[in-house]
Amino acid sequence: MDHPLEKEQIVSRFLQNLLLASWLALTVASPLFAFESSTSTMGVSQLPKEGRETLALIRKGGPFPYSKDGTIFSNREHALPREARGFYHEYTVKTPGARDRGARRIICGGRQQQACYYTADHYATFKLIQE
Repeated sequence: MDHPLEKEQIVSRFLQNLLLASWLALTVASPLFAFESSTSTMGVSQLPKEGRETLALIRKGGPFPYSKDGTIFSNREHALPREARGFYHEYTVKTPGARDRGARRIICGGRQQQACYYTADHYATFKLIQE
């Protein structure tokens, strides 16, 4: 005959594994936790005029109009591919009429700033810039 404690341990372990599997499924499926490889792209010509100007400054190495330009973008939202801290840097894209930096940014990664992304909505969505 089975011991009651043994059945309780089996049920407990089953529930723990079920909870872990559920958490993993949500983590992998959620865009908040994982970069979706089907990120849309855009050509440089599709950037707003101010975006093309910012990209040209990035390629030249500056000078940049905002003190925050070139600072580390931490990718807390995990909307971009996961990389080591310090890989991504952010640059302001001027927004006509805005009194502050506005919501538009270009985020570039790597030593040569090879992969650049544009966001018009302050990191909610990104488009890979195809040069």
